[in-house]
Order: sequence, then C-alpha cells, then structure tokens
Amino acid sequence: MACVEIGGIPIALSTSDEGFLNLLRQRYEGFLSSSRPEFALEFDLTSAGPASDDDVQVRREGDEWILRRGDFHARWNPCTGQGRVRQDANPYSVDSVLRIVHSLILAERGGFLLHSASAICDGRAYLFSGVSGAGKTTMTRLAPADITLLTDEISYVRPSNVRPSNDRPSDRGYRAFGTPFAGELAKVGENCDAPVSALFFLEQGPENRVAEVPAAEGARRLMRNILFFAEDRGLVEKLFATACEFVDRVPIRRLTFYPDARVWDLVRNFDRNFHGVHQHV
Repeated sequence: MACVEIGGIPIALSTSDEGFLNLLRQRYEGFLSSSRPEFALEFDLTSAGPASDDDVQVRREGDEWILRRGDFHARWNPCTGQGRVRQDANPYSVDSVLRIVHSLILAERGGFLLHSASAICDGRAYLFSGVSGAGKTTMTRLAPADITLLTDEISYVRPSNVRPSNDRPSDRGYRAFGTPFAGELAKVGENCDAPVSALFFLEQGPENRVAEVPAAEGARRLMRNILFFAEDRGLVEKLFATACEFVDRVPIRRLTFYPDARVWDLVRNFDRNFHGVHQHV
C-alpha cells in the first residue's frame, strides 16, 4: 500500500501487483505520507489496450461515483471512502483518477482544482490562470530561483483554517497546495502550501501591468477554469457558490505581461500594493 497525501487529504493506493505498487511509490515519492488514509483506492490491472482519446465520464449511481474513460473504469463511494479501479499499468491513468476523486472531494468541502500554475513567493501563494497559450508555463519558466513551484498545470485550492490578522486579510480565505500533476514543464510541484494572496488571469502584451477585474467577470472566468467532470447539478451549484466566495475573499487581477523576468517584480510587490487599481513595471 502507498498512502499519497495531496492537499492534506491522504488516499491509500493498493494493488496486488508489487511492480505496479513500486511504480506508484516512485511516481508519488514526494507526496507519500504516514498519515491515516481518509480514502482508499484498490487497483486491478488489465492488459494494456490502445491509447484512448475518449472524454472522461463521471456520474453518480446511488452512493457511488462511476469514473470512466477508455483507459480506466472506477467505482468510488465517498461515504465508505472505498473505491476500486480497473486499468492497465499506466501511472498517468492513476493521475487522472486521483484528479477526479480530489475534484469531487473538494467540491463538497468548498475548494477546487483550477487550470492554473501556482507558486509561493515570500510565503504567499499566487495563482496564474488563463486559456491555453496565455502564459502559465512561461510564468513558471521566468520565476526567480527563490520561488517555490506548486504546479505548472493544475492548482489545488481549499479553504484556509488560518485565523485572519489585521495586515493579512486573505488569511481568512484559501490555501494553495503543491501537487504531483506536472504539465508542460514535466516538473512535479513541491509538497508544501501557503495562503493565496491573489489570482491573476494572464494575458500577454507589450508591457507588464496589473489591473482590477470586476467581481462578476472574475467569478465567470474562475468557473470556466475550474477542473470538474461530474454530471451533477448539486455539486455544480456548490462550486458556483465557492467561486463567488473565493472572488469575495481573494484579490482577482488581470496580469498583462511581456515575457521577461521583470514580471515577477509585480508579483513580489503585489501584497503591499494590492489596494491600487493599476500597477506597472
């Protein structure tokens, strides 16, 4: 058994195939945990089939969730915490299953997975979201050496339990966690977390500039970028409420940037200047 803890949620992964178990331990090495598992997934291996471009399907059947794609089929019961997965010995299929399970858990707990890069700068986490090609990978490549990368692909966000302080109003909001889900950089995030200081929607342009985003627009853009697969109206409504709460508590800005390292000066100075509507470098 390997216990993989992402976002403070430990999930036990087990299989009778020792080789596959060792592969899982290597794949999630930085996120292995001795915590008591909150959930458990058992993997039954099948023969490798052809690569599949099928869309993932996630639906509720009684108390269970059914997760299906061409390369895996899973049943997971959040009430008992137990699940079973049939797939071939492909760790990237495990990544997909874990992302889906975490998205379902977070939706119930007021958090979400977001299509965005995220990093810790001076003890604060910053999220960088946008459409494909907006610059998420570029921002992480430009990051100075003292920046801690949480992810270049999918940010893990959940409510913070930190008591707010007078000078850190966003401490009452949300925390971002590192994940093992790598994107274009093929670099696993660090297993750490920090309070979210801001969410930046990225746009490339001729200069580095931060501008305020109206709350309604911020909520709409946030919802479009949340990673969620389930065909479940109740959870979608909860996610929308979470998005509105997030926008109310966390500064949302548009970051137009020219791809050079000076853009990180704006990020580094954001906390002390976030009351200003426009900033330039």
